[in-house]
Amino acid sequence: MTLFLAVLVLGASALSFAAPKSRTHTVIIEVLKFSPPMLEVKAGDTVIWKNEDAFPHNVSAENKGFRSPNIQSGQSWKFKASSVGVFPYVCTLHPGMKAVLTVK
Repeated sequence: MTLFLAVLVLGASALSFAAPKSRTHTVIIEVLKFSPPMLEVKAGDTVIWKNEDAFPHNVSAENKGFRSPNIQSGQSWKFKASSVGVFPYVCTLHPGMKAVLTVK
């Protein structure tokens, strides 16, 4: 019985040290805006940009950390955030559309 308890305790301890699961975050593109305009994620998380406007947009980090193709209306683009940093980004088709992705 003592061996069983030791295995049970060690197993429970190992679970508490397991790496945190990555998450998925969504940015909505609508009315010529990114929402939310500032998003903080952890390295390993995925960000999905969903275009809910009637025309295409893209997502281009100013420091070239990422760049999507044009995202058509009703479509989306996803990016796995692997590099830590602050990434201001813009839609190059509509330069007034700006937002910031922070990866911790």
